[in-house]
Amino acid sequence: MKKVLVATVKPFASEAIDHMRDVVEAAGYELRLLEKYSDKAELLAAVADVHALIVRSDQCDAEVLNAASELEIVVRAGAGYDNVDIDAASKKGIVVMNTPGQNSNAVAELTFGLLLHLVRNGFNGTAGTELFGKTFGIMGYGNIGMHLARIAKGFDMDVMGCSPTLDEELAAEAGIRYADGPTVLFSSSRIISLNIPSNHDTRGIINRELMMMMPKCPILVNTARKEIINEADLEKVLEEREDFRYAADVAPNNREILEKRFPGRVVFTTKKMGAQTAEANINAGTAAASQIVAFFQKGDTTFQVN
Repeated sequence: MKKVLVATVKPFASEAIDHMRDVVEAAGYELRLLEKYSDKAELLAAVADVHALIVRSDQCDAEVLNAASELEIVVRAGAGYDNVDIDAASKKGIVVMNTPGQNSNAVAELTFGLLLHLVRNGFNGTAGTELFGKTFGIMGYGNIGMHLARIAKGFDMDVMGCSPTLDEELAAEAGIRYADGPTVLFSSSRIISLNIPSNHDTRGIINRELMMMMPKCPILVNTARKEIINEADLEKVLEEREDFRYAADVAPNNREILEKRFPGRVVFTTKKMGAQTAEANINAGTAAASQIVAFFQKGDTTFQVN
């Protein structure tokens, strides 16, 4: 019998687990849970004899993969998968998947929650600004980007997209403007949402040069990964531009410094909350379980990332 382990420091909602259990057990497999574990040793012991592993933001490094002698597949319940050691998994012949699109609407809605908080001055009673007519730039036009565009159009914003997967024709079909690279996007957009992965090419890519290009009274919202921001440059830009504001669901390492130096101009969630909705929780968990079953039963590798 195939054994499927759900290993999460940050547990799925009970309803999500119920859905996952239904999917796994209907296929004749066993579902195991390791929730709120506090020691990596617990994870290493739990993966010893399982054939499939579902994680959220948990670190699935080479040590974990090497401890799992029977492991065939790891599914990251979410879009980003930088917490999984792709190279180590590939060397062991372990398939790694993500669940793209399942959390996308939740992340997009949070982006606008953070944005509204800033444009309305933290709801402190003073006059703010409106989103109507502002240019909204989307860096990384994937599943989240498409939801962002839909919401932004509801505010009658001028939407612009920049992504390796986007060209002028696709942008026109989506009803948005096309930005041929970050320079065009940053120099044209009053508000920008960052939705790119953290990898060798993107770490620190959002630097002083790009941020200083933004028009008057800019707002940068990051619900992707903190590593894509050059934190030292972010502090410099906030110091040099009194009109610059920054919001993030992935607080930088210098969070306390920024909050102290630039009150009212930066806002950070208590923890990463992009996928923290009941709907996204159920969607991502159920998708992860379904993909594992499809892999074992049909050899389906549709969402493989390695």
